[in-house]
Parts: sequence; structure tokens; C-alpha cells
Amino acid sequence: KVNFNTVNSISQVTKQVSVLNGDQVRAIVNQLGTADQKAMLGTANTNWQDQIYRNAFATDNNINLTGGIKGLPYRLSIGYSNQDGILKTDNLQKTSVTLALNPVLFDKHLKIDLNLKGSAENTRFGNTGAIGAAIYFDPTKPVYSNSKSYNGYWEWTNPDGSLNNLAGKNPLGMLNQRFDEATPQRSIGNLQIDYKFHFLPDLHANVNLGYDAAIGKGTIYVPDSAAMEYTRYYGENNHYKSTKWNTLGEFYLNYLKDIGKHHIDVTAGYSYNNYQTTNYFYPDYLANGTINPSSPLPNYPYDKPENTLISYFGRANYSFDSKYLLTVSVRRDASSRFGPANRWGTFPAGAFAWKLKQESFLKNSNIVSDLKLRIGYGITGQQDGIDNYSYISYYGLSSTTAAYQFGDSYYQMYRPSGFYPNRKWEQTATSNIGVDFGFLNNRITGSVDVYLKKTKDLLNQIPQPAGTNFSAYILANVGNMENKGIEASINVIPVQTKDFQWDFSFNVTYNKNTITNLTVVPDDKNYLGFQSGGINGVQGFAFLNAVGGPKNTFYLYKQVYDEKTGLPIEGLMYDKNRDGIINENDKFKGKSADPTVFMGFSTNISYKKWTLGLVMRSNINNYVYNNIYSNNGRLNQILSSAVIGNASSSYLATHFTGISDIQLLSDYYLQNASFLRMDNANLTYNAGKIYHGRATLSVSAIVQNVFVITKYTGLDPEISSGIDNNFYPRPRIYSLGINLGF
Repeated sequence: KVNFNTVNSISQVTKQVSVLNGDQVRAIVNQLGTADQKAMLGTANTNWQDQIYRNAFATDNNINLTGGIKGLPYRLSIGYSNQDGILKTDNLQKTSVTLALNPVLFDKHLKIDLNLKGSAENTRFGNTGAIGAAIYFDPTKPVYSNSKSYNGYWEWTNPDGSLNNLAGKNPLGMLNQRFDEATPQRSIGNLQIDYKFHFLPDLHANVNLGYDAAIGKGTIYVPDSAAMEYTRYYGENNHYKSTKWNTLGEFYLNYLKDIGKHHIDVTAGYSYNNYQTTNYFYPDYLANGTINPSSPLPNYPYDKPENTLISYFGRANYSFDSKYLLTVSVRRDASSRFGPANRWGTFPAGAFAWKLKQESFLKNSNIVSDLKLRIGYGITGQQDGIDNYSYISYYGLSSTTAAYQFGDSYYQMYRPSGFYPNRKWEQTATSNIGVDFGFLNNRITGSVDVYLKKTKDLLNQIPQPAGTNFSAYILANVGNMENKGIEASINVIPVQTKDFQWDFSFNVTYNKNTITNLTVVPDDKNYLGFQSGGINGVQGFAFLNAVGGPKNTFYLYKQVYDEKTGLPIEGLMYDKNRDGIINENDKFKGKSADPTVFMGFSTNISYKKWTLGLVMRSNINNYVYNNIYSNNGRLNQILSSAVIGNASSSYLATHFTGISDIQLLSDYYLQNASFLRMDNANLTYNAGKIYHGRATLSVSAIVQNVFVITKYTGLDPEISSGIDNNFYPRPRIYSLGINLGF
């Protein structure tokens, strides 16, 4: 059997950051600027965001062959995709091959699954620095100059004609003159062998061996004529490379037995995971291929970080009369990322379910088609994101910006790294009670769950007192956190006939997050909490993580407004303690960046060979700090640098000058970012069998990121960090897909 699938799409930018146009900048400079600044003005009206973004085409094609040769089942897939990004020069080309072999031997006692996948990419990465540059660059200037200098792109120059290195660079030139190209390759494979013992068919032995190998290499080339590299004088022609070799080995025994009304399923096994990376170091090369004489040479050609995770695990499932189900499990995990004293963690879990539908008083019910009660408890461990060796004190190579000069040469130095020997597993204990239900022959199904998650030994970056460690921040077990909430889902088929069916699903989750401890000594009343979430344009943080509140709670000054105009008064914040001084003691704990309510909705309407479907999501009570407005909505962004710049359109409402740094820590920029987003809308025509029944055909039209409804004034309300700054836009994607089988 052969199946061919192709999806071709166009991506579009749906919204741009709102900034001033050329006429508005000219009016402001002519009114408030000096004579020298007025002389800098150009005559253009350039939308720099229009210059760096584009409508992007993508094609994704796959051909699959399935069949068997002399009893050997196989599946072979070949894929090719070519995808442009909405940021100009972004491009990804990928070719992949997948092979699966699934023989069954020895009278179906031995099953073998072999899966191999290889891929090769050819990628050019767009210079994302152009996103910020397009917001700030002077819109009164043209894209191109009448000169051959700087490859014809207009750039800021000094009176003597030399490049002004204090000024921003042409955003389009930043894209077109930077060639960051990579050719990564990857191979993933696994061999799984399941053997059912001849003398005891209820006992299975399973072995799973797998690997994930990848090599990533590329070059960054910028010609010496490009303005963005003039501080280096001779351009750039640098290389990078890394390899990855991850291996997996698992073995388990499974015993499955039915004895009358009793069902027993027991599993015990061992797992080994090794993760190994090699990072290569190259000298700093100039555009002509020679080594930069002012840059230090790498001390070593590569380093090879590695970590290992091993596990012993067991699970037992028992059911009686298909009505009462009990599951217990335990894992014993060890990670090399922890010191010997804290390397091992034990993580048990258990669950019980009662199928009420199987009871005599419901078994013959025509209304209740399914009803099950559940209760569960389990502990999980977290070790992701931890440095491989930071539990010991070790020396690490300094960056090139921290090199030491001996004569005319610069050398990277080795220096002690921060360490934390007492780090241990972060553990989350989850308790839940739930019910699954179905009515009217499962035309209505759903579930409701109430949960409580308690995390202890929370892993987080915390500041270190001066002189106590070799790093300003370390990842440590600093406290406890609690999440509690309720989840509910319902699936309904309101209409179901021979030719027509309508079904829809809705789910909602309410979650309350609370930090319950953040200090080594619990309930330390003198500890305010730790701040996080850096803000561009000012030294300060947006969040305060404190006991009694949710994580990522905004911690800002309260803005004072003019009673007549209702506009914010620049630099005037509420004096909370009324001491006449505005400082950290006057900040307020505000809303959280994380939503408290998540909702999802999907529906499908089918009529004969046509199907219309859509998917929607909503987050409620999530807040975002608009750092584009705060950092760029000031007059000094236009007039206070060596050249003319641009500002956010929010300046037209506030007329902030930028003389007060404290303004950037105001809750004026904190906005409710609750949203309703339609992620997907699709229409499919399933022609069924064609060509005298020898083939099948279906055609789909799909739109992704259809619309967003929100009060947030920035580019996108869905900012995971809670701080909006130079966000890569989510495009709207129009796709046409064809699936042909024969």
C-alpha cells in the first residue's frame, strides 16, 4: 500500500508592534528637537516591520509504503519539507527517511519491532536582532542609500562619512547580510524484543534498546562591508559544531494472568539512560578566513558534558470482577546530576477505581452507560535543567569577554564555578479524586477531577550572599509550593444520523498556585521573597516570589494618575509607607503572570463526505507586563541618543519623556492578557474510493491561528514569561492538504 500526503501553506503576520510613522516622528522632532536633531530627519515613511517580515510559503510532503515480504511486515516513509519563516531569510529544508520492521517468530512467541529514522536539514536562521531593530530604527530614513557603501543599505554615518557605531543598524541589512547556516543531521532508532515464554505463556520478557544521535554544525558569515560588523572591522566567518549521543537500555518482565474473576498484571524492570554531548570550540575568524588577532584562542578543541539516569521500577495491577481496580507502583531513580548522598530518589504511586456501571443496580441502565470513581496518589521527581556537575566545586573556562591580556594576546582563564553539594530531587506529591461518566449509550461522556499537588525541595535560582559562593546565583532546593484545582471535561454527540453527525468537546481547569515556603528555616518572617523577571530599559525585576502568593506575582509601583485627564503622571508613584521617599518599600504585590482558568473547546460537523472542525482555547486571569510600551514609549527613545530613533505609539497618549527610570517599574504597563484564541479551523472532503476502488482521496483546507480576542494591547497576549519584549510573531497559516492512498 502506498500513501502520499502533501500540505502546502502560506504564513502571514497578522499584527505588528504599534510604533510611530515617519510623519509622526518628524512632527515630534520639529517641535521638541534641537537644530542638529532636526537636520538628521529624513523624508521617508518607512515601515521597518514591513521590510523584515514576509508572507512565507511552506511545503511538507510524505510518502509511506506499507506491506510485507515473505511474512516480514514493513513500513517505509520518505519525507521532504521546505519552510520559509515569516522573518526574511528564515528557511528550513528537511529530508527524512523512516523504516519499521515488525516480524513475529516462533509461533507468535517472539515479536520484534525495529524502528529507524534519519533526517538531514539545511537551515538558514534569520537574524532575530532585526525584530527589535525594526521597532527602534528611524522611520524617516529610506531602506537603501545612493551609495555602494555598506552594500547599499542606508546606515547612520558621522559628519566625516564614517559609520556611526553608536547608532542602530539597518534592520533589513541585518537580515540579508548575516548568513547563519547549519546542516544538522539526526538519527533515532530503537529495537524492542518481546518474548512470551513457551513454558509459561503468561510471562513476557521485554528488551528495549534505543539511541538518539545528532550532529549540528554550521557557519556564521557576515561580509566585512556589512555595517553590523564594523566594530570588528573585518566581518565574521565563524564555525560551530556539537554532537549528541543519547542511549537507552530497558529490560522488564511482565506477568499477566486471569484466575476466575481475578486479573493480575505485574511488571518489574530496569532502565538506563545516558546523555552525552560534545561541544566544539573554534577560533574567532574574520570574513577573509583568517583568525582574529584581537580575540583569544580556545584553550581546548571541545568539552564533553555527560549525565546518566538509571531506574528500577515495579508495577502491579489487580482487578476483581472487572469492577474493582487497584494499581500500585514504585520507582527508584538515580541521577548523576546529584551528589552521592542525594543521588537516589524513591517515587511511589497508587490508584483505586470502582466501576459502578458493572454493579447490578446500574448494569442494565439505558441512561447510564458508564460510571467510574477514581482515587489516586503519587510522587514524581524532577531533575531537568540542572547542570551536570554543579554539585561539586570545579573550574570552568571563562567567556571570551572575560579574557586576560598578556602582551598583545588575550587568554581565556579558568575560574571556580558556583556549586551546591546539598541539591536533591525536587518532589511533587499529587492526590486526586475523580469520576468518569457516560450517558445515553455514551452520547454524553466526560470526567471531573479534583487534585492537590504539593512540591517540596523546589529547585530555583536564588541569589548568594557575597563571599559565600563563586556565583551570584545557584540552583538550590529552596522551598515548597502547592497547586490545587479542579478539571472537568465533557464530550457530546447531539446529532447522529446516517449522513450527519455533530460532536463537541469542552474542558475547563481551575488552578490555584501558592508558594508555601522559600527559606531553609520555615516561616522566616524577615524574608520578603526573591525577585525575578528582568525588564529591559531599567535595572529591576517585574516579579516577587513570596510565601503566601502565587509564583510570578508582579511586584511594581502603583501609578498615580491626573484626576482631570485620567492620564498617568510620569515618575509619580503611590507612597505606600508615606515616608516621602519612593523606593522598594513602596512596591505592591499585584496580579500573577500565570492564568487561573484554562478552557478548551472543539467541535466537528460531518455531512456525508464533508467534515468541518474547529479548536479554540482560552486563558483567563493571566497578566502581561508590556515592556515594549514601557521601554519604547518615551521621548528619549527618539531624541536622547546619538541619532534619531522611534517610539511606541503609546507615547502619543502619555507623552513620557523618559527622565524617570522608576516609571518603567510602574503597574501602568501591567495589562490583563486574558484571551480567546481559535487555534484551528479545518474543512475536509473525504472522497473515499476513487479510480474504480483502487485508490482513496481526501482533501483538507486548514487555517491556524484564526483569531485572538483580548484586551491586551501588545502583539500577542500569550507570553509565557509574562514580560512582552521583542516577541517573534505567531503567524496565521493557510494550508491545503491532499492525502492519496492506493
